[in-house]
Amino acid sequence: MKQEMIFSRDTIRSVVRGAYDLQKMRIQTGNRLVAQFKIALGQAPSTSEEEALGEAETEFLKDLRVEFDRITDGVLAIPTINQYKKKMASLDKGGCLLISNYAQLTLSAQYFQLLRDETEQFKRLGDMVGETPLWQHFLKDVRGVGPAMAGVILSELDPHKAEYPSSFWKYAGLDVAPEPVGDDGEFKMTGRSKRAGHLVDREYLDADKNVQTRKSITYNPWLKTKLVGVLGDVFIKQPADKSAYRTIYDQYKHRLQHMDNHKEKRPIQIHRMAIRYMVKRFLVDLHMVWRELEGLPVSKEYSEAKLGKVHKKAA
Repeated sequence: MKQEMIFSRDTIRSVVRGAYDLQKMRIQTGNRLVAQFKIALGQAPSTSEEEALGEAETEFLKDLRVEFDRITDGVLAIPTINQYKKKMASLDKGGCLLISNYAQLTLSAQYFQLLRDETEQFKRLGDMVGETPLWQHFLKDVRGVGPAMAGVILSELDPHKAEYPSSFWKYAGLDVAPEPVGDDGEFKMTGRSKRAGHLVDREYLDADKNVQTRKSITYNPWLKTKLVGVLGDVFIKQPADKSAYRTIYDQYKHRLQHMDNHKEKRPIQIHRMAIRYMVKRFLVDLHMVWRELEGLPVSKEYSEAKLGKVHKKAA
């Protein structure tokens, strides 16, 4: 029987993308903020900006928050320059450990406002996700899947367009594709990536409305990053005795380490292969439950339907 969802997929997607846009701006602002303080301390700015704050920078921002609250305490918004000067004069006789000028105070205010907005946006997303049948009947019981990741899944995957579990794999870039080996026409099947051999020709209209062709990937890169880079990492941090997916990772990794055709692979390659396999097993379970909730027929994956292999359900 189909379970109706209160919020549409497009609505959830808008909230998800908005939350992650705020997160991206908050991280960028945090990086700039830390960089400015490093410059003030005499340290040369980094040549590249990381996607996420490191542990030392995170601890710095915690200390900065205490300093920021001290300066803005008793002021409804960020103080004016005159208010700031008076406030500074009342704190340690004009001296502060971290925020020493009004520009630093302004940049700090921008960061903490983005943090508040981001937190509020993810909270609203959690409220929306909590009303969905998929969360209530499956995702809430999967260790490692929180409201944010559930929002990604609900907004980026569509069970109505995915007749088979492999449809989810393909859209998330977790399928395999032929890759040429040498110049004699031979090829091997490898995990989907952005390598030239995995790109396909896609038509598009240029500025003059003429049809052109360009090489393009075949999957949703944002979704792949969230599933493999975020969810996969969270799964393997769960206790092995409490997470079926962590167990799948451990068992498959052990299997790969003892297979002759993988003995030459580096540990990081084995690790990535095991994460990829674990996430694929999660998507199989997700596909089955979701299709049932939507009142759609459930199809077995190819390895079971055609090859006779049996996979134990993780959840």
